[in-house]
Amino acid sequence: MSEMNWLHDKRTECYSVQTTMSVGDYIDLIKTAHSARGALSGQRDTLKTTTAKRIRDRMVGDLRRGAILPPVVIGAVVDEAKFAEYPITKAKTPTDILPDEVRKDLSIIDGMQRTSALLEAVEIDSAVRNNQMRVEFWLTKNVRTMVYRMLVLNTGQVPWTLARQLSVVFAPLLNEVQDKVPEINRMFTPDKPGRRVNPGEFSSDALVELYLAFSLRKTNVDTKEALSDEFSRLDFVENLSDKSFQEYFYTTLSVLTKLDVSFSRYDNGTNAKFSKGRNIFDSQPARIGFTVATAQHVLGRPGMDRESTDRESRMAQLEKNALALLSKLETMNAEELGDFLKLDVLAETLDRRVGQVGRYERGVYFEGFQVLISENFELRNMEPCWRAN
Repeated sequence: MSEMNWLHDKRTECYSVQTTMSVGDYIDLIKTAHSARGALSGQRDTLKTTTAKRIRDRMVGDLRRGAILPPVVIGAVVDEAKFAEYPITKAKTPTDILPDEVRKDLSIIDGMQRTSALLEAVEIDSAVRNNQMRVEFWLTKNVRTMVYRMLVLNTGQVPWTLARQLSVVFAPLLNEVQDKVPEINRMFTPDKPGRRVNPGEFSSDALVELYLAFSLRKTNVDTKEALSDEFSRLDFVENLSDKSFQEYFYTTLSVLTKLDVSFSRYDNGTNAKFSKGRNIFDSQPARIGFTVATAQHVLGRPGMDRESTDRESRMAQLEKNALALLSKLETMNAEELGDFLKLDVLAETLDRRVGQVGRYERGVYFEGFQVLISENFELRNMEPCWRAN
């Protein structure tokens, strides 16, 4: 292990630390993350085309002959206290700069294919473990700057879907969500699956989709295919450049969850589709509708971005109005809450026979929550929301 070279990125308030380490030490470091989160290769699929396989086979052969690969970039999100210690000029190893709890959530920002080749080469020839390689650690105190680094600086490579790029910072993003939005009672993940039975419970996939929808300010976000609209990618980058963007998302998620908990006090005891207030946000279209309505109100429509001061005042006022509504709902008994929610009107609106049901439902909820926001959350009941479409 050689000494570490520190550079401070003033634009994103991060540290870039480059060092040289043995392939064996690098693999051991990666295996820590692997054992804690399942197959690390799931962050970005190893390319499976015939050409890609032949190139990787050639890379494995070159590694066995002592080839040096371009630096692999590893991302790590640390807490404020640890970040304040940087730069640690006497640091010699990743252990010196990364706390134990961070090492299991490392992200390979750049170099998944090279890492796959290294693992394969070591499996074939253990002597490769002694080879030296360059590694860059990208140290940040929040997820936003890591996503910004990934989207802006990792250009000109094999295209990723936007969802795939976000999955690279999947673990730290969800960790930050749990820290910043304590109202969320439970989060389901592929490693810890579950079913929503109470308010404030969401799957990790649903939360990542909400993050995408909030930034893109669109109700229909294709998280499986490559993003065809480059303007959407640009919108994402522009939002991430706003230091307050991440906090706006967490505030939105907090308000949504508080409404979910409050609505859930109503239950008419039947087996109807909308018999419980919780049923509203059981639906991902409803969550996305609220998230995007809030995003457009605060951030502006795509292509019509608001100034940062306007965003800040709008977010503060929206949160204030939402909390006032929540206080009002707390004074209602179950019957009064049911009259306010007007679930029968919502059920009738959603029961129309239409094509592309998911798209239709997102539109209903988006327009409905736009009404709620535009009326400053001061409605006698929710019927105007459910009849807005």
